[in-house]
Amino acid sequence: MEGLGNWLQGVESIVWGPAMVFLLLGTGLLLTIRTRAVQVRRMGESLRQLRGRFSGTEKAAGDISPLQALATALGGKVGMGNIAGVATAISLGGPGALFWMWMTALVGMATIYGEVALSMKYRITAADGSMSGGPMYYLSRGFSNKKLGKILALIFAGGAGLGALLAGVTIQSNAIADIFHRQFAVPLEISGIVLTLLTGLVVIGGIHRIGKVAARLVPFMIVLYLLGGLCILLLRIHEIPGLLWLIVESAFNPASLGGGLAGAGIITVMQVGVNRGLFSNEAGWGVDPIFHGAAQEVQPHRQATVAMNGVLIDTIIVCTMTGLVILLAGGWQGDATSATLTAQAFGQYLPLGEYLVAMCTLMFGISTMFVGCYQREKVIEYIVGTRYAKWYRYWYVAFVYVGAIFTVDQIWSMNMILVAFAVLPNLLGLIVLSGEIAESARQ
Repeated sequence: MEGLGNWLQGVESIVWGPAMVFLLLGTGLLLTIRTRAVQVRRMGESLRQLRGRFSGTEKAAGDISPLQALATALGGKVGMGNIAGVATAISLGGPGALFWMWMTALVGMATIYGEVALSMKYRITAADGSMSGGPMYYLSRGFSNKKLGKILALIFAGGAGLGALLAGVTIQSNAIADIFHRQFAVPLEISGIVLTLLTGLVVIGGIHRIGKVAARLVPFMIVLYLLGGLCILLLRIHEIPGLLWLIVESAFNPASLGGGLAGAGIITVMQVGVNRGLFSNEAGWGVDPIFHGAAQEVQPHRQATVAMNGVLIDTIIVCTMTGLVILLAGGWQGDATSATLTAQAFGQYLPLGEYLVAMCTLMFGISTMFVGCYQREKVIEYIVGTRYAKWYRYWYVAFVYVGAIFTVDQIWSMNMILVAFAVLPNLLGLIVLSGEIAESARQ
């Protein structure tokens, strides 16, 4: 198993090398320029829509409301990336990794805007009457070279579907099982069985049940987690300016921290930050548009504006709070990593802080597993059709249990390798179709 882990980490370091970092940031920067910084210009409108104030009154075909689409997409975003991912990023790349997570999110808001605008424009009505959108459709239908577009769509679908099955869902169940085992001595097998049953009860019901559960669970879990973190930050508010400066300084001079980062370079810290930032907010991965493509909305640009809130809440707010609490507590250069490091940091300042993180880890993880199943089922549907795609749910549920037996490093590496197969064709599609995204942003 150790040999497999080393091999996977080697492949991950190649796939997610400097070229991928610059491609992700470069695509987001290109869309920021072509849309005239839509994430800044339309931030006010985006926040108004978050409160349910929509400028349009048209009735549109779709499976869920615009805000249910956002809540469900957030259920897929706000998960282990916010608890385990931030902790892993800081333990590997130091405080500076958080800065590059911010940069990924900043340009990622334009990326998400482009993905959702295209998804809404090119979505179709599936054989079962549901709406189907996502990179599969804007790649296959938007490219003038239809053959190339279909090939890229299949590569995306294979990477996203297989990635979720073999690694994506296992990250969530692994983190949950790990923290309950370490903090409360719950056997991994018991956690695996409970998580499998919970996931199965929800995902077998399809998008309508998932949407209803997400709309209730996601706001509650985010507010609960933010309240805990906010209490800690208010107690040590005088230290926050110094920590913010540490984050920025170490992003460009990581070696100044010494210790395990003595030989680290800016590119290494960038890779870690962008890698974990992408896993958290999924900007450029192409999974968000699948949910937003099911929204009851007429105008693509309106739903795309709603979608930007997902990156804002996930990375700029939730991840930042997690990172600051970890840095306040210190110990990020020790042996603890993943969700355990976050739990220890919260426990240092809050009575029962470990229990709070454990509970949020459970809620974040299961919500991500719920919505992740629908996202990837739609991807598989593109390959095999609606009749056979539903069987994916049962395989997905089975892998919830499998996740508890792997090590954290192996799961993270496996996931990010498969993510690359989805990211590359999606980014190419966004670049080629950037003119259409710019046109949408002018409406």
